[in-house]
Amino acid sequence: MNKFITGAFISIGLAVAAVAIAETQHATDAQSQHRHHEQRAFSMPGERVEAKLAYLKTALQITPTQQSQWNAFADTLRQQAREQDKRIQDWRAQRDQNTDHQRPTAIQRLERREQFYKAALENLQQRLAAAKPLYAVLTPEQQQVADQLLAPRGGGRFGHRGMHHQA
Repeated sequence: MNKFITGAFISIGLAVAAVAIAETQHATDAQSQHRHHEQRAFSMPGERVEAKLAYLKTALQITPTQQSQWNAFADTLRQQAREQDKRIQDWRAQRDQNTDHQRPTAIQRLERREQFYKAALENLQQRLAAAKPLYAVLTPEQQQVADQLLAPRGGGRFGHRGMHHQA
């Protein structure tokens, strides 16, 4: 009977140790994935904007006479990418300072959402103001391409979501 009880305690101890090891491994994997996400190539909007602009300029076949309107549009997108990079960096710094890992309250989450939507609306207004003069100097063929790439159905940017889903 003593051997049975001793064996049971050993089995329970091994099971507890296995669970603890598994939980530690899961936490380590999650941290590793988080670090990988932040360190991957092009993780920030500012790192992607030039590639997106090059794609758009090529797809639209911007001519030398359209260059000044293109430059204004491109500069707007570059500025927006820099501002978004700063917001992301500020958010990451704030997150890293939250050492007690308290979840935000419902009110705090709603306030953050409000800030996000205000910034999104401002970006949309700026992009629209820069896109209108560019669109006005495009040929009808270029405008058809712009219709697909500058504001695709589905709300995506630069053809992300919606470019392949024509309704």
